[in-house]
Amino acid sequence: MGSIEVNEEFSESNFKQIVRRFKKHKLAVAGLIFTLLLFAVALFAPWIAPHDPYLVTGEFSAAPSAEYLLGTDQVGRDVLSRLIYGTQISILVGFVSVAVYVTVGTLIGLASAYFGGWLDMLVMRVTDMFMAFPFMMVILVVVSVLGPSLATIILVLAMFSWPAIARLVRGSVLSLKGMDYVKAGTALGLSASRIMLKHILPNALGPIIVNATFGVAAAIMAESGLSFLGMGVQSPKSSWGNMLTDAQSLSVLTDQPWLWLPPGIMILLTVLAINFVGDGLRDAIDPKE
Repeated sequence: MGSIEVNEEFSESNFKQIVRRFKKHKLAVAGLIFTLLLFAVALFAPWIAPHDPYLVTGEFSAAPSAEYLLGTDQVGRDVLSRLIYGTQISILVGFVSVAVYVTVGTLIGLASAYFGGWLDMLVMRVTDMFMAFPFMMVILVVVSVLGPSLATIILVLAMFSWPAIARLVRGSVLSLKGMDYVKAGTALGLSASRIMLKHILPNALGPIIVNATFGVAAAIMAESGLSFLGMGVQSPKSSWGNMLTDAQSLSVLTDQPWLWLPPGIMILLTVLAINFVGDGLRDAIDPKE
């Protein structure tokens, strides 16, 4: 029992060191601040948006003005309001889909590595099968069959993203199974679930958190790409991806930049910010890498 307590004290001290190293990564701190601002914008969108994002005005494709700071789209809706509401979609898809597949992948990888044997072999073969699929092509096929919607995108992204986490967790758990505190827990007669969840998993969280951070950026990019292709969030709902759909014509690209620059810049900044956070966490958790 004493070795477990020492391990918990070490984990608390290690956490403080990680926070201190993360603060030294200026881009990561800036990325975290930007991400938190996105959360605030998504949460308070009904109060921040200057207009109803679904309201069709009499001004079609109007240039930016005092009333419409980013102009209006081809239907006459306020671009700024739709951009603000699009933040909700990106945050929801990015974090919910990652939360689902990280939870599923972690539990599968944890059980596979801890119990080993035929279970480990079966899980790894299923994982290999899923990872052999061409990711975007399979997603397009499944979304076209189930029908494009927000729930479908989250489900499909989670369904085909868990194998990478499962393999990552399996590798970490295999290296931790032989540690003294795991052997001590086994000798004390602790249940397998308690050893896995309370003593092994906390020590394997570092790589999981880093991978999940990069996964959020990838999920936001995937949702934007699907919406741009018409297979994601459907109008009149606002998404950064379907806002870019209006930019497919050359005349819009050259004469109406307010229709595609704002959502394009938001996608760029969001993905960069989250990737910076991931870089900072990777360096903070394992500075040797």
